[in-house]
Amino acid sequence: MPKLTLPVSLWEGFSPTHTELHHDTLTIHLTPTSPGRCHCGQPVTQVHDVSSRTVQERDILGYRTLLSLPLRRLRCSGCGVTTESLSWLEPHARQTNLLIHYIEHLLKLMPIKHVNELTGLHWHTLKRLDMQRLTREVMEPDWSQVRRLVMDEFALFKGHRYATVIADADTHQVLWVGEGRSREAIRPFFLQLGEHCQYIEAVAMDMNTAFDLEVAMHCPNAEVVYDLFHVVAKYGREVVDRVRVDRANELKQDKPARRRVKRGRWVLLKNRENMTGKQHAYLEELLAENRSLMVVYLMREQLKELWYADSPDVALNQWQLWWQQVTESGIEPLIRFARKLKPYLKGIVASATYRLHTCKLEGMNNKIKVIKRMAYGYRDSDYFFLKIRAAFPGNAR
Repeated sequence: MPKLTLPVSLWEGFSPTHTELHHDTLTIHLTPTSPGRCHCGQPVTQVHDVSSRTVQERDILGYRTLLSLPLRRLRCSGCGVTTESLSWLEPHARQTNLLIHYIEHLLKLMPIKHVNELTGLHWHTLKRLDMQRLTREVMEPDWSQVRRLVMDEFALFKGHRYATVIADADTHQVLWVGEGRSREAIRPFFLQLGEHCQYIEAVAMDMNTAFDLEVAMHCPNAEVVYDLFHVVAKYGREVVDRVRVDRANELKQDKPARRRVKRGRWVLLKNRENMTGKQHAYLEELLAENRSLMVVYLMREQLKELWYADSPDVALNQWQLWWQQVTESGIEPLIRFARKLKPYLKGIVASATYRLHTCKLEGMNNKIKVIKRMAYGYRDSDYFFLKIRAAFPGNAR
């Protein structure tokens, strides 16, 4: 092949002697040009033995590039027999530092599958390199500064398999991710938190009994705050949808009215401030025609106000009024929901003191879904969880 001028400075202590081109692979043969250097930093001239190693370099001119070099073991007066230290190649590595740096950059932007197609490196090799980067870059939290937590769950795989994510409510740093959503599943987090559990002031979560019992066991000074988003979503499923379906069944003889009720699900569940003018008009017409839907819609708006009360006493007064109106409504799905909600009242009232919610975690969950989808799923949960922690390093306090 034609003579190829190569950047010798890439491979300090070695120079290329000749090259071979076979199909799409370029092999560069290197030879030492200086005495070897021990890991202690001393130059060593006495060679114990020499072995041949082939390592992959970053592509040159579109060719997959391999380096063939003699790797020396040196007799250092201080360290004994040791493999020479190279500035551009880590011990036992099969890829140069330049290629590893390039791969690490690609893995921040692309799924392993695509990096595999681009570089030709095996999936497991890419995962190992990415794990090394993540372990190096993901910082351990300053546990002594953590005061408020938010906890939520997300679907790990299809088939009702879940994982739990816990974040610092103030910095939004993901502190821990673990598979499962039971008390036993999240207990390792509190064991890791250790003596700092006593300094936790509040924990925001959905109405998950396993979560709040574990918090009560490990964090004696923490207030549990139940998240508005989850309560309203549950209200939509168990009350609004149930009343809407029942009302549609009552209107079998009035097909236009029945059709309006059946199609009204999204305007009933959507926040008014996010509606278009057409949706506002549709909602007003729907509520004017259906008393039961009007009642549960207004009761939902009143329920939301509990989370914005100025004090716990105000929140309690608002609850008592809401409870009275619920019992007087005579709407069975609404009364049933209120009865199930009542045992969680303390955690709802606590929101007047601690303005916590898991909305930030909901946004994180959406990004987690993107991470999972980009990788076409993860075979290794520990790797996936490390990717999540790297994606949410948190803000400075």
